[in-house]
Amino acid sequence: MATTVTTAQHVGPFAEAAAVPRRPRRRNIGRGLTVLLFMAPWILGFLGLVLYPMLSSLYFSFTKYSLLEDPIWIGTQNYSFMFTKDPFFWLAFRNTVWIILVGVPLRVMFGIFTAWLLTLPRAGSKTYRTLYFLPTMAPPAAAALAFVLIFNPGFGPINQILQSFGMKNPPLWFYGPNSSKWGLAILGLWGVGDAMIIFLAGLLDVPRHLYEAADIEGATGRQKFRFVTLPMISPVIFFSLVIGVIYGFQLFTQAYVASLAATGSTVNDAASNLGAPQGSLLFYSIYLFQQGFQDFRMGYASALAWILFLITMLCTLVIIRGSRRWVHYQGGGGFR
Repeated sequence: MATTVTTAQHVGPFAEAAAVPRRPRRRNIGRGLTVLLFMAPWILGFLGLVLYPMLSSLYFSFTKYSLLEDPIWIGTQNYSFMFTKDPFFWLAFRNTVWIILVGVPLRVMFGIFTAWLLTLPRAGSKTYRTLYFLPTMAPPAAAALAFVLIFNPGFGPINQILQSFGMKNPPLWFYGPNSSKWGLAILGLWGVGDAMIIFLAGLLDVPRHLYEAADIEGATGRQKFRFVTLPMISPVIFFSLVIGVIYGFQLFTQAYVASLAATGSTVNDAASNLGAPQGSLLFYSIYLFQQGFQDFRMGYASALAWILFLITMLCTLVIIRGSRRWVHYQGGGGFR
């Protein structure tokens, strides 16, 4: 009898909890449908504008497809031809790697330098920031065309100035294979305003007490920059580095316009010679565009696009993994 009473006492609270009415399942379903309704535009856009084109291009990369005929399955022939028999693929890849290895570090260093300059003046700082940022607002095509004219070896003001300083043979810039990529690198430095804004925010966010502690310890200006400023803005450098690498692999407009302007007088003549002079401006995205939309080799262009995607992802993952050693966060967090 006692055992029965004790069991009933223990079972009682659970029985009462079980007796509490649950929320109707219809209400949960209604809320789920409401959430899906609000997410429907994004879901439909992702499925129709991102996922479906990606899967389609993956299929086309294994086919011979010219946009005018039905695709023909050829297996991995596009990829084998790309790596073993296509010299222009390696030329475009080398040019792209060059602009990343040279242009991205220059942009980061010049962005830090210009941001540091803007932390110095007390009066007119907003005006200076606006002036530094204005080039970023110029359309890329217009900026590239203007630079081709400014750096023209015959009548451009840059070479005129260099000759006035005694340089007998100034560079040909966009008209010479050895200097054309340097012209694009300088163009990238001219439009460094977007990176400058980010670095300026990072510099202004460095705690002042760290500089005061360094002054007490007798640190020089170079030491404060090396051991205080750089570690504190390392997340901003990391962000600019990742964005710069991704943008470098996708560089198209500036190189395309510069190549058109440096070859021939008509668009048709120039379009048949993309990457001029002598292939020095043939970057990966330009070669992909040429294969897909000029030669109508859409299957091969799809293979090029997937290799570009994989290389970009690999480089991004390498940078993220390597950031553990040199990126410092104030809260102690970061990528793991």
